[in-house]
Amino acid sequence: MRKQIAAANWKMNLTLQQAEELLDELHSIPYSLDKDQEVIFGVPFPYLAQVEQKLAGRNNVYVAAQNCSDKKNGAYTGEVSAEMLQSIAVDYVIIGHSERREYFNESHTMLAGKINLCLEHGIKPIFCCGEPLAVREAGTQNSYVETQLTESLFHLTAAQLTGFVIAYEPIWAIGTGKTASNEQAQEMHAHIRSIMANQYGADVAGSISILYGGSVKANNAKDIFGQPDVDGGLVGGASMVAADFAVIINSLK
Repeated sequence: MRKQIAAANWKMNLTLQQAEELLDELHSIPYSLDKDQEVIFGVPFPYLAQVEQKLAGRNNVYVAAQNCSDKKNGAYTGEVSAEMLQSIAVDYVIIGHSERREYFNESHTMLAGKINLCLEHGIKPIFCCGEPLAVREAGTQNSYVETQLTESLFHLTAAQLTGFVIAYEPIWAIGTGKTASNEQAQEMHAHIRSIMANQYGADVAGSISILYGGSVKANNAKDIFGQPDVDGGLVGGASMVAADFAVIINSLK
């Protein structure tokens, strides 16, 4: 069975003290994880080691960086390499978030390079894809997302993609309060799985966890996660409210 995942993306929010208080509050609230369920915290770079230590010993709970460089090492001031993340035992890296694509002009080729370095260093990518509002209104979202997948992932082998994590984030629903309907979410998640099945076969496609990211909240998570091809969520604002994120975790299938 593929993994069901509640992934928090704190983005550029919270001081270290606030982050520690949030984790303490969250872990004072009862939630349970089955063997095929995971919780992932995507935290700012300065807090990775501290959060790793704070979460040590918790089963099925992991830490993610929010990005990494597409360069292995060198004179790239301010960048963070996959090797650096490996050295502090980071488990996951969020790759290709829509904000990185939009604000930092990250290309499909660049994202492919980041994924290669993550896999080379034993770090699991969470690959983000999704369409802006204009594409959705034009009805071309399926081909748009297919291009994102083919140009950044299709150089990988079936073995590398087995158990992979993809996050579908309709850009028009991120931080806007708008959410794709359950039907829209399921339709795109099924489309993504069919793209992967056509290229790599049904077994590989069936092993890939596809998360929904776009205004997931405590009051809609259960319905969204209940869709057959939705395997959890990549959660922004609601992941920084302990009570809400606990509800979201408990909404996993």
